[in-house]
Amino acid sequence: MSDQLLWYTTRGAGAVSLVLLTLVVVLGVLSSLRYQASGWPRFLTPGLHRNVALVTVAFTGLHVVAAVVDPFTSLGWVSALIPFSSYYRTFWLGLGTISAELVAAIVVTSLLRRFVGRTAWRAVHWVAYASWPLGVLHGVGTGTDAWSAWLLGLTIACVAVVGLATVYRFIAGASDPLAVPRADFRARAAKRAQS
Repeated sequence: MSDQLLWYTTRGAGAVSLVLLTLVVVLGVLSSLRYQASGWPRFLTPGLHRNVALVTVAFTGLHVVAAVVDPFTSLGWVSALIPFSSYYRTFWLGLGTISAELVAAIVVTSLLRRFVGRTAWRAVHWVAYASWPLGVLHGVGTGTDAWSAWLLGLTIACVAVVGLATVYRFIAGASDPLAVPRADFRARAAKRAQS
């Protein structure tokens, strides 16, 4: 495999991973809100979230493997597995390593969800939201073409989309459709217990 092909594979897989991870975050937000619209049934969002997440893992893996075997950087597997251990752009590469490990943690806990329990799975999912901004910072700081017009535009678009999804999440309010009925039931039960 030529060095130039590895260079393009690393950058291409990184850019695709950014877009896919952005989509995963947005679909995760919509899933947590139980988003539904006409022509878009509620079950579609979590299913799409899960499938896009799997494709994201594949492209992130391709990005890491191509970067490790690329002789230009001579990163080695230690740098890919231990954050901030690389001589090459140590800080920025370390952020990418942490981001990839958070994605891996989601995969592992999702596969073992039945054994680790819902609470642990949700906790890892909340912490893993950090994988997206760490991945963005990794791309901006490590990418040799991060400031090219096309990649800068792509990064800005991804940041804008996640920003809009985050604002929507906070504006939309509670994600539990039974929150109000449950609160009413508890209030009536408490009132009845006092009587």
